[in-house]
Amino acid sequence: MEKIVFIGAGSMAEAIIGGWVKNGCVRADEIYVTNRSDYTRLTYLKNTYGVQILERLADTEDADLLILAVKPKDAWTAMQSIAPYLGDKTAVLSVLAGIPIETIEKGLYSRPIARVMPNTSATIGMSASGIAFNKRVSLEQKAVYIQMLSAIGLVVEVEEDKLHAVTALSGSGPAYIYYLIEAFEKVGTEIGLPKEVVRQLMVQTLAGSASMLQSVDEEPDVLRRKVTSPGGTTEAGIRALEDHHFNETISACIKSAEQRSRELAKGV
Repeated sequence: MEKIVFIGAGSMAEAIIGGWVKNGCVRADEIYVTNRSDYTRLTYLKNTYGVQILERLADTEDADLLILAVKPKDAWTAMQSIAPYLGDKTAVLSVLAGIPIETIEKGLYSRPIARVMPNTSATIGMSASGIAFNKRVSLEQKAVYIQMLSAIGLVVEVEEDKLHAVTALSGSGPAYIYYLIEAFEKVGTEIGLPKEVVRQLMVQTLAGSASMLQSVDEEPDVLRRKVTSPGGTTEAGIRALEDHHFNETISACIKSAEQRSRELAKGV
């Protein structure tokens, strides 16, 4: 691809741009960015990653790929402003939470459209992304999209309706993990450790646990039981999680996020 245009320049756009540029998947001079009014943000992206600022929406006419990365509430307005300028050859990749392909087709007309839900770990090439396609995306185009997204992490193809679940799990997932680390740091300092020590211990513990799940052919509950000695400290901690309805809390978290994604799809 010779010209990729990002409509929207927020954290997700930056994560993808950063991952692509750092991994050499896409040349910086092939990437153009624009947003509604924050030129300071565009200048930051240009200075940080070497990308180009799209000065006029009319310059999207020769884009090979348009990436929709605005806030969902701004999606329809953005599409209405772009639609008059898009060339017939321009394909669309959307990272908008909840906004269905059908809505994008109404806004940007009939063309190859893919929806992907990555997460901000794309910046370091560690995203977990789900992707869905409309019928106009060819097998060749699918392969290109998946190759590009594989440069920023794991990517799996799912039915479009399942992207709501992907959004709730891995799309929002980094925020849950960071929130968990915040909780560890708070209680760790309460029981006498410096915050930086808690951070080091828990980040390594999370990384090690994730690596174990990737490296060994065992289920999480099996690995958990191997750590949980009868009458020991881990058993006491697990019991406290159960007493405080940990599973129900996680379930409520994911289901709330999934429901919000569906509401966004309906424009609520």
